[in-house]
Amino acid sequence: MRRISILGATGSVGANGVDLIRRAGGAAAHHTVALTGGRNIAKLAQMARELRAEIAVTAHEDLLSDLRDALSGSTVAAAAGPSALIEAASRPADWVLSSIVGSAGLAPGLAALNQGGVLALANKESLVCAGPLIHAAAKESGARILPVDSEHSAIFQALGSDNLETVKDVTITASGGAFRDWPLERLAAATVAQASTHPNWAMGQRITIDSASMFNKAMEVIEAKEFFGLGADRIKVLVHPESVIHAIVSHVDGGSIAHLGAPDMRHAIGYALNWPDRAPLPVAALDLARMGSLTFRAPDETRWPALRLAREVMAAGGMAGAVFNAAKEQALDDFIGGRIRFTDMAPRVEACLSCLSGKDGFSLDAADLDTVMHWDRAARQEAAA
Repeated sequence: MRRISILGATGSVGANGVDLIRRAGGAAAHHTVALTGGRNIAKLAQMARELRAEIAVTAHEDLLSDLRDALSGSTVAAAAGPSALIEAASRPADWVLSSIVGSAGLAPGLAALNQGGVLALANKESLVCAGPLIHAAAKESGARILPVDSEHSAIFQALGSDNLETVKDVTITASGGAFRDWPLERLAAATVAQASTHPNWAMGQRITIDSASMFNKAMEVIEAKEFFGLGADRIKVLVHPESVIHAIVSHVDGGSIAHLGAPDMRHAIGYALNWPDRAPLPVAALDLARMGSLTFRAPDETRWPALRLAREVMAAGGMAGAVFNAAKEQALDDFIGGRIRFTDMAPRVEACLSCLSGKDGFSLDAADLDTVMHWDRAARQEAAA
């Protein structure tokens, strides 16, 4: 019986992971080691009871008594707080889904990597903030990292056993988010509610807004560089409103291989869950004849300056990724909180990168997690100011 853990089980990706485990036999077929979540205690407790997890952990220490009450009468242990998240992630498991949102997922993901096994990585911030550190941890423990972002899973599948030397470039697609067809002059007045509605995907609020600003795609560009070892000049972005093609791998001989699928995260999660095999998944099959056509356009970097910033971050290296992510998270907090406009986010991030790029150590890769978190805190403080 395979041992599994899901970090961030109550979020959209984690909940889809739980759904697939349930459909694949649940507690009768898998030994669930740990489930972690945030403030949705009822959902976390229900999942933990159903899968008969060893332990359920909320990130919020003030909710520990609520979690204990919700698990009363079960065999599931309860814990809370950052240290409890790391302890849960450190428990030996064969397969761990890392889907905690933001840089908060970095430490638990590293803890899981240190145990070996497979890390199904949905937390893109891990590679953006600390790619070399993540790869070093995997190499030392013998762990295998599998991509769960739909675009990176698509690249992984399209590559197959191909030698990267034959790959000319890869293209990841973007839906364009909520504002892809808005006149530019309207963007400054965009509300949080408008930015929180995605035309294709069912996701959490933060990633949906990041899709509208294209910060999510900018992060994925950096993640592609770190995950596959591709130079920035070999990673392209294409706006594809239908979200059917998720990535294209183009070869030096002029041929390209595209990965197509419905906009459903359960495909990428299920592929990682069943890898190296494939298994039936509750994902709708494509009906291309009914769809009729697919459309594409080049991204407008006036509308989406985050893409330009991603290239600058890749060129800078060192701690630029950690600063970029933290400044982006702070700017997003400020937009959601009504303190800045939608169009203020990218300038905030750019100003933060410009300010911190002159600091000692900025150009150096992080030697440890403490270094990453130091730059994370510095960037949040600068972006908030």
